[in-house]
Amino acid sequence: MVTVIDYGVGNLFSLASSLRAIGEEAVVTGDADKVRSAGRLILPGVGAFGDAAEKLRRGGLYEALLDAAGRGVPLLGICLGMQLLFDESFEYGRHRGLGLIPGAVRAMEPVDKSLKIPHMGWNALHITQPCPILKNTREGEHMYFVHSYYADTAPENIFATAEYGMEVPAVVGRGSVFGAQFHPEKSGERGLAILRAFCAMEGRT
Repeated sequence: MVTVIDYGVGNLFSLASSLRAIGEEAVVTGDADKVRSAGRLILPGVGAFGDAAEKLRRGGLYEALLDAAGRGVPLLGICLGMQLLFDESFEYGRHRGLGLIPGAVRAMEPVDKSLKIPHMGWNALHITQPCPILKNTREGEHMYFVHSYYADTAPENIFATAEYGMEVPAVVGRGSVFGAQFHPEKSGERGLAILRAFCAMEGRT
């Protein structure tokens, strides 16, 4: 079973539907105790980093996520949920993240100034190193992105990138914590393959 974290800023319907499509039982909850006891966790998110981080703290979910991740529970952050995994963000100020992956979230600055921000649309993945959630994914497969900020982190934390006038970290991770800058739930069968791979990771029963 997968626990999808509801803290008021996620596209929960699409994600829950995608999990059902691959035969996974999912529970959507904002209950911190259920997050602590989960076997696998998905942290979705759309919107602004600071607002989302504050909502996690207000609901007690910040500490619950840190506790679960610290015990090795598989965790997947999606889009803004991925960015929240990092130390901090500079989106409309400076805001503290979960600190589960070293690095900072910064505004995208493509070399080609004709490229529009937000980065919105389908882009190919370049796989940089093996990764459990990419075991069903081939080099060059396209995923759907919608974002204006990117994760600035060390190469060892990056498993795939995408090109948009700059190298954008597309799949990141550390230990049992992973993040996708794109939306697997909006990326068709190729996105479902990533969710399948995550759900196949060994988690708590």
